[in-house]
Amino acid sequence: MVSLEKLKQLRLIHLCIAITFFTSGVCINLVQLLLHITVKPINERLFRKLMYYLCYSLYSQIVFVADWWAGCRMRVYMDEEDRRTYAGNEHVLLLMNHKYEIDWLTGWMICDKLGVLGNCKAYAKKPIRYVPIIGWGWWLAEFVFLNRNFDKDKEIIAKQLKVVYSYPDPTWLLLNAEGTRFTQSKHEASVKFAEERGMTPLKHHLIPRSKGFTASLATLRGICPVIYDINLAFKPTEKTPSTMLSLLNGKGVEPYMLMRRIPLEQVPEDETEAAAWLQKLFVEKDRIIDSFLETGSFFEKSGVKETPSELLKPRLSSLINFACWVFVSLSSIFYYLITSLLAANWTAFITASSVLGLFYWLMGQAINKTQISKGSSYGATSKSFASTSPPASTK
Repeated sequence: MVSLEKLKQLRLIHLCIAITFFTSGVCINLVQLLLHITVKPINERLFRKLMYYLCYSLYSQIVFVADWWAGCRMRVYMDEEDRRTYAGNEHVLLLMNHKYEIDWLTGWMICDKLGVLGNCKAYAKKPIRYVPIIGWGWWLAEFVFLNRNFDKDKEIIAKQLKVVYSYPDPTWLLLNAEGTRFTQSKHEASVKFAEERGMTPLKHHLIPRSKGFTASLATLRGICPVIYDINLAFKPTEKTPSTMLSLLNGKGVEPYMLMRRIPLEQVPEDETEAAAWLQKLFVEKDRIIDSFLETGSFFEKSGVKETPSELLKPRLSSLINFACWVFVSLSSIFYYLITSLLAANWTAFITASSVLGLFYWLMGQAINKTQISKGSSYGATSKSFASTSPPASTK
């Protein structure tokens, strides 16, 4: 008899997950487009209310894989008063370290637990909006897409932030200030850049690119009250790699996350001083991660005030959402396959089978894109950190 652990590793099961996600994704994208055409021109508030549920229905399927399929359990550290009073009840700009293949997913997991998953957005590279399902969904959900050309991007930022924070419900916008995911070669370039500019080299982060952050501040003031600093880590003793492939195979991991609420008025208004503030924050973030990796505690060696932790449980809504899409997607697909086969309609049968093969291939491509080894070369040389304004006072 096949064990549950072995069952979760079967390609047939992975195909069913892929069918569910991509079939539902196409449906959701079509409804998103329909809302853009019919509802948005008449009532933007209603459009954005409805968009929340569509985005939630798509994103929570990936959260289901982490929470229910793989059995991940996230431990979150946050000030008790901030957690009880503010978390999930206000617009937020997120600053998060970008080191792990599933750091984006852990962000979705905490957003789900706090009830803001449908309104979580990000600064993203412009080419992503052309990627089927996720990219199309992000574009239709009004993400901030950038060209990595500051002269063009500062205009996009000023315009799009007003759109993002006009949503009627709390919206969380992620800014990966490091600009790209941490790799050894990029880290070496970051250290070289810091040493050349008299800055503090970072052990666990790349030097943040401050221009995008400082360009956002003028627009953020008055429409987004706070920054949430997120520090994500996995214990060095964790035996399961923190990858999407691990989760798909039903092997869970335990993310640890320290969240700190920083009112935006604490960030200086002057651009140079704001850039220095960001650099100082990342020096502190580096101490926090260093402390965790050495001692298992974010606080013991970092000098940061200790806050209580909570082991977050999965929400039933992500399970119900996925179960509904499984029923609709698989029953429709297999009904079509069986009726085509019984009617000897070989063209329809081969077409449907090809679509299933395409879905499985797309799932493999999506997993590959999350792998650090498949990341872009952006940030691999010290010259690529030119968008960082390096205040000498940060050393």
